[in-house]
Amino acid sequence: MSKLLVVTPTYNEAENLEVLAQEVFTAMPEAELLVVDDNSPDGTGDLAERLAKDDPRIHVLHREKKEGLGRAYVDGFKWALARDYAWVVQMDADLSHNPQDLPRLKAAAEEADLVIGSRYIGKSTRVVDWPLHRLMLSYGAGMYVRLFTRLPVMDPTGGFKLFRREVLEGIDLEGIAAEGYGFQIEVNHKAWRKGFRLKEIPIVFTDRQRGVSKLSLAIAREAICLVLRLAFH
Repeated sequence: MSKLLVVTPTYNEAENLEVLAQEVFTAMPEAELLVVDDNSPDGTGDLAERLAKDDPRIHVLHREKKEGLGRAYVDGFKWALARDYAWVVQMDADLSHNPQDLPRLKAAAEEADLVIGSRYIGKSTRVVDWPLHRLMLSYGAGMYVRLFTRLPVMDPTGGFKLFRREVLEGIDLEGIAAEGYGFQIEVNHKAWRKGFRLKEIPIVFTDRQRGVSKLSLAIAREAICLVLRLAFH
């Protein structure tokens, strides 16, 4: 068992999906890609099926409706665990995560169980095309998480990660409560509390150039409340 699967949830990402697949396989030809589509009205799911017919490395998991990022990842992880993948990567479909970093994530897994692509380690932040207020919100969220949970991660809300299979088997996927971006915090916290080795490596995050961000006030509120639950659990 030595295969690596990239899981990417999609909702209206038809503008980005084909480019993403090409760049993933350029960076790591041996990888496979699972598209978890939430019945996108722009035809992302149909496009994914066409790509899968032409490339056996591409797989598609269709969900009936949009139920949040967290549930999409949980379904994708369960799909991976039902098959013989040794490593599972989660990454955004909007090209904000650079597929060229995939080999670096895999290399870091030689000494870690969960590798996190971090925007906030090193001497400077590595975020391109974000307005200042969003950068401050993201960095401040990391400080908030560390303060209340003691999670030793500089970028706990980052969404570019590589898991060893054993992590996903050990963290009770069905028990994950967060549906939005709080999912990133909750998964990191569960893995840390279980004693798995966490490691951050620096990445450059580039804001999406096409499509619309899924961030909302409801998602932000969920993450704030989640941190307090984790802190006082």
